[in-house]
Amino acid sequence: MMDRTHRAFRRVAAMACAVALVLPLTACDALTPGSAAVVPGPRSVPSSTAVPDEDITLRLQFADAPVMVDALIAAFEKDHPSIRVEPHYKTFPDYVQNLKLTMTSDTAPDIAQYAVGMNDLAADGQILDLAPYREAYGWDDAIPPVSLDQLTAGRRSEATGGRALFGVPAGLSITGIYYNKKLAERAGIGSPPRTLAEFEDQLAAAKEAGLTPLGVGALDSGGIHLWAALLNQTMPTDDYWDWVNGTKGATIETPAGITASELVVEWGRKSYYNKSANGTAQIDSTARFTKGDSVFLINGNWAAGQLATTMGDNVGFFPMPGVQASDPTVASGFSVSYAVSSRSEHPEAAGAFLDFLTSPEAGQIISDNGFLPPNPEAVAKPDGVLADIAEGHRRAVADDGITTFPDFAAPAMLDRLRSGIQKLIADRVKPADYLDSLQDQWEEHHAR
Repeated sequence: MMDRTHRAFRRVAAMACAVALVLPLTACDALTPGSAAVVPGPRSVPSSTAVPDEDITLRLQFADAPVMVDALIAAFEKDHPSIRVEPHYKTFPDYVQNLKLTMTSDTAPDIAQYAVGMNDLAADGQILDLAPYREAYGWDDAIPPVSLDQLTAGRRSEATGGRALFGVPAGLSITGIYYNKKLAERAGIGSPPRTLAEFEDQLAAAKEAGLTPLGVGALDSGGIHLWAALLNQTMPTDDYWDWVNGTKGATIETPAGITASELVVEWGRKSYYNKSANGTAQIDSTARFTKGDSVFLINGNWAAGQLATTMGDNVGFFPMPGVQASDPTVASGFSVSYAVSSRSEHPEAAGAFLDFLTSPEAGQIISDNGFLPPNPEAVAKPDGVLADIAEGHRRAVADDGITTFPDFAAPAMLDRLRSGIQKLIADRVKPADYLDSLQDQWEEHHAR
């Protein structure tokens, strides 16, 4: 049997290797007219971490958690009065689709959220290898190495000889099921389910009580989170990782894939989903959940801050349970991380900002905003739904059960997944045909 430590390293390294595959992007072998020339091969930050004694402005472009980012910037600037961080927020689709153009232009931001396409940009020298800062700042002492190893892009550092590092995490994520405690009690549901079958029984109980069992925002990513959560329980994680990573001979057309897809169809036939789930965005399904529109909600920890604020102690969270109570906790997740542009004139100042993200002060801000700090031991113990999420994430990490999202399997997989799952929810496609469409996309990409 494969050594558990080796498997863990292979997986976290593969997560970073897959990040570039979420949405279709053109290859990074050319630039737009007027942009600076490509610097061949990865480049490293300077070995010195000394910040120049002058007023500096850093431009930061990002796509997730604007409230958290604003709070982090305010705290950093208070500690570093000579450095001003100028945030530039973009919606995630816009951010991802324009990332190559953004990072290869002469006006590239100093710091950018690590996202789709960063691996190619790292290979082309457009973002800096932070491995020297990893050693100089002692980030391995402040951040569990597993969190940094997600951001190696599968490369070794030319500067240090160890693993490269192309980003620093500022919040980890996990997907799962939120539940309205008062509505659950009305349906006779007393505690989170221990097995997938128990969860199905609870969905049926909610329906029997005249309540909407499960809120799904399938217009964008909610349906994908639902299908992936079920797939995590039915498909062996090694097989799943082989498929996401493009391992020769891997396939999603398996009995496990059929089972997960059939459950999505069956729950739709039983009217377990909110009405117009396919026309509801994830943010809207979350807002409706706060108003009591469903007993359960599929979403990630990024919604926890909103839910804790509006629902208080009336909301709880659990990862999708396994087939057996003894099964490991397996759930999709990744990190909100930041990279440094090779065009930055102030890499030392950018490094100081990234180092601040590893501090207990930043960790508390991250935790307060519903994300999981890379080093949970450095922050106050959360309570309420935030404690539920932290415990679920802890179990998943301990069980080697954090998997990446299925749309990482190929550049055009996101749209294929989203439209296919919408058809499953509406009972307009057979599970086998849905999986066949995914595998066709997979083979089209990995046959190259």
